[in-house]
Amino acid sequence: MQVLSAFVSILMFMFIVSVSCTKHIVLKSDTLCPPEYPEHGIPIYKGDIDMMQFPENLEHLEADYFLWSALGYGLDYVAPELVMGGPLPIGAQKANLDFLTRKMIEEFGYQEVGHLRALKTTFGGFPRPLMDLSAKNFAKVFDQAFGYKLVPPFDPYRNSLSFMLASYVIPYVGLLGYVGTNPFLIGARFTLSGADFGRAIGGGSRARCNYKTLPLRTSGEVVHPYNHTVAEFTIQISKLRNRLARCGIRDEGIIVPPWLGAENRTESNVLSADYNSLSYGRSPREVLRMVYGTGNEHVPSAFFPKGGNGRIAKSF
Repeated sequence: MQVLSAFVSILMFMFIVSVSCTKHIVLKSDTLCPPEYPEHGIPIYKGDIDMMQFPENLEHLEADYFLWSALGYGLDYVAPELVMGGPLPIGAQKANLDFLTRKMIEEFGYQEVGHLRALKTTFGGFPRPLMDLSAKNFAKVFDQAFGYKLVPPFDPYRNSLSFMLASYVIPYVGLLGYVGTNPFLIGARFTLSGADFGRAIGGGSRARCNYKTLPLRTSGEVVHPYNHTVAEFTIQISKLRNRLARCGIRDEGIIVPPWLGAENRTESNVLSADYNSLSYGRSPREVLRMVYGTGNEHVPSAFFPKGGNGRIAKSF
């Protein structure tokens, strides 16, 4: 129990640090604190709108996952105007979390609400898509990752450790989606929205904002009742995402062979990054292949049984 408590406490701290990176938005222009976007730049380029609406699918997923897990209710109660008439998520429920984990996840849920509000206010939005947050769906994902049915079925709502491992599945996909989108954006105003999250992990604060990381000190601990360690869970989920995305290695567990480590010298993997330790990015196609769980952006399933919303997701 002491190991588990330390594991959760350290991971929660890393979550806080990462999410806090989204808050540093300068609103006043002066010589000491200049604006973070060009003074005479294009505020919102028309071609950016679809690209910045697409992440709303992932923000909806994260917001309801965190809120329901911590509070037992979701976006319909906290910020119903952001739902825009979309259907209730399937199988969302309150998780069996310890006090510290619950309070932190509650905060993350509220922060996801802020991300959604920023995106929809800046770029417009669409109704929340149908999402499957049921324990049964998560169990299928972990079975797919390990290549056989786990017994008993994996349940993200069972306890704090199970919840944190399940959290490894979702938010990191959204972060890579932001990094992959940034190079294609033309307008300047996007830096005031949720894209600031992706920009933070892609810039100088990458290592601090990579909140998919599990503490290496617990990597060898066995996750009961399964005969697999924390490290093995992260490795198998990362391998699954790479298989589904079908674009090479852009996802890694917390332990890697040296040739994937920083400067080919480390086996620990606090940050999944390329040869130059720059954050990986994912295209909308890759993101959909992963969250659909089918490896095909044209075939929705898993977390989005009827597919994502918005022009980009609907175009496939």
